Amino acid sequence: MATIRDVAKKAGVSVTTVSRALNGYSDVNEKTREKIKMIAQELNYSPSLLARSLVMKKTKTIGLLVSGLRIEGSKDNFTFEVLCGVNDCAGELGYELVLISTDSKKQQEKTYNQLCKERKVEGVILQGIKTDDPYLDEVLKSDIPCILIDIPIESDSVGYVTTNNKDGAQTAVEHLLNLGHKHIAMINGHSQAFVSRERLAGYQAALMKKNIPFNESYVVNGAFLEDTAERETAKLLKAHPEISALFCASDLMAMGAIRAAKKMGKTLPKELSIVGFDNIILSAYSTPSLSTIAQDRYKLGFEATKLLTNLLEGKEVEKNKVLQTTFIKRESSIENHG
Repeated sequence: MATIRDVAKKAGVSVTTVSRALNGYSDVNEKTREKIKMIAQELNYSPSLLARSLVMKKTKTIGLLVSGLRIEGSKDNFTFEVLCGVNDCAGELGYELVLISTDSKKQQEKTYNQLCKERKVEGVILQGIKTDDPYLDEVLKSDIPCILIDIPIESDSVGYVTTNNKDGAQTAVEHLLNLGHKHIAMINGHSQAFVSRERLAGYQAALMKKNIPFNESYVVNGAFLEDTAERETAKLLKAHPEISALFCASDLMAMGAIRAAKKMGKTLPKELSIVGFDNIILSAYSTPSLSTIAQDRYKLGFEATKLLTNLLEGKEVEKNKVLQTTFIKRESSIENHG
């Protein structure tokens, strides 16, 4: 295996020049840099990450810190798609990626700063964190650069990437209203999720636009879980038989709602129209296929990584990004003839 000395010898320069050229220092002539890069490629020379981090005092490593990583969430692929976006962008920009899993209990045992220092990460992308998680306050006080996914908060070292959840939810409910539905209920996530607040606000905004009073008893929490949503939907439909449509704050919960309605003997979508949120793979294959609001989870991860590396490299750019949604009409929502 070629060493840095082999590259320096063939290029006719010093070892220091090779090191500075490959590590992006600006005091190396561009023609010399390209020559060194070409020779390094020819000799299959790969710089040691450890050596590079010692020289530059930087690890070029970022962490994706995921809270609440559980097998129950595997059906919606949310974390996987975010991870793919982070991984692809990090690779393009020359950064290593470390996946860190945490939960509320672990957060009480080890501080955010301790975790970052142990993993030797320069910056972090946080996904799945709840409003009551101990780390959220620590992140905002820390000087370690961080990008939050779906938590619209900023500080000197913190930015965020999110989807326009309010607008997406409003589009979903307006679609149902335009089909003639007036008794529209909502299966929301949980009160510790920022997206739940935004999607509820979108639901309320759509009703207000059509002068339909908000009925608090029409909104229940399904905790973003299929089984919980199934139970809550059954209770909701029994208590309010007049409900003709449901907006579910996630496709996974919509799957639970569909199952509950079928068990109650309802014909879908004739007796109950349903719209979800996320556009997971399963939504196209459910019976009936699910009308939904599509958000780009891969892009959430990709854009979060771009923002984080900009912070790490001291670039004066925006620290937040809001992605737009797309409505996808399928079989689960039809006109109300009741």
